[in-house]
Amino acid sequence: MKDDFLKYQAQTTPHPLGMEVSHAEGSYIYDTSGKAHLDFIAGVSACSLGHRHPAVVSAVKEQLDKYLHVMVYGEYIQEPALQFTKLLSEKLPDPLETTYLVNSGAEAIDGAIKLARRATGRSEILYAENAYHGNTYGALSVMGHEERKTPFGPLLPDCHAIRFNSEKDLDRITNKTAAVILETIQGGAGFILPESNYLEKVKSHCEAVGALLIMDEIQPGFGRTGTLFGFQHFDVVPDILVMGKGMGGGMPVGAFTSSRERMLLLSDNPKLGHITTFGGNPVIAAAALATLKEITEGDLIPQTLQKEKLFRELLQHELIGEIRGKGLMLAIMTESALIATEIILECQGRGLLLFWLLFEPRAIRITPPLTISEEEIRKGCAIIAEVMDFVAQKKNKHN
Repeated sequence: MKDDFLKYQAQTTPHPLGMEVSHAEGSYIYDTSGKAHLDFIAGVSACSLGHRHPAVVSAVKEQLDKYLHVMVYGEYIQEPALQFTKLLSEKLPDPLETTYLVNSGAEAIDGAIKLARRATGRSEILYAENAYHGNTYGALSVMGHEERKTPFGPLLPDCHAIRFNSEKDLDRITNKTAAVILETIQGGAGFILPESNYLEKVKSHCEAVGALLIMDEIQPGFGRTGTLFGFQHFDVVPDILVMGKGMGGGMPVGAFTSSRERMLLLSDNPKLGHITTFGGNPVIAAAALATLKEITEGDLIPQTLQKEKLFRELLQHELIGEIRGKGLMLAIMTESALIATEIILECQGRGLLLFWLLFEPRAIRITPPLTISEEEIRKGCAIIAEVMDFVAQKKNKHN
């Protein structure tokens, strides 16, 4: 299949990993040779319940027997979407009540930007250096990595960068600012956590000038950091919450949530202020509902912090400078991109899947399913230790 894959399917890099997938189950992906690969990537944080979780599969199959797409978003009452948004509202703090379902996190970012500009009557959007919010034109406009943006310009006007965790830059939030958009934990930058009550201070500055705070929870959301959403660690409630990835248990979905009063602005003056054909698709919504129930009704969320502790205990090696992140959103920091890449590729050869981060080449991503077992964590960390010993020996020989 590889030749056809490279010829007919558009690529994102010159050298994709190209593993030929046969099937996946639980914490494992199997290639067409029958080899099992322990998955510490989870589809880049998307497969929150692992692969083909029974609750998700059952919900999808049940909905398939009822109806698929029947109408563009927002016109017909479809139970899976309604039940999901209602349950989500019950799990969120006020005033986060009303949710718009879309097809991806990036589309949700675009919707959130539109909502902020509509609600405030202002145009300026502030975003963080090294931020990543997706690749649609709106999301790209608030990406904090100029060399990735420049080839596709001009982008949305009046979008400006500030430094994440910089109190000095908070003075840039003024009465011209429609919104500040931040990842709760910066993902592509290297799993950077907010420090010194940074998010509270951002929210306070926004409130003082009538700007909105948009929190991007596309990656930290749905239990990955040990709370349902990452912002719940930091004593702040966003004005607009954006989600995706782990929300669908492996199905493609995104959403943004705000107060009902604010969300009503998208329905009039003009009507169809935001519209999507397939947002709220009943099969996808059924998967999202099953995922949300599974995450919130069991003990997966508290287990996440215990699993983080186990990872930190097991990952001790001279090649590891530090481990960044929270919960099961972790990044092993090495001294160079070369070492990180060698470890990732060697681990894949030994049956463990790891991955890179977008803007921090020294980092090794560890974002396994929330359902990963202690035994699987120990198995994967043992492979990492073996590979690091192998890489360190090579490095010492060259030195």
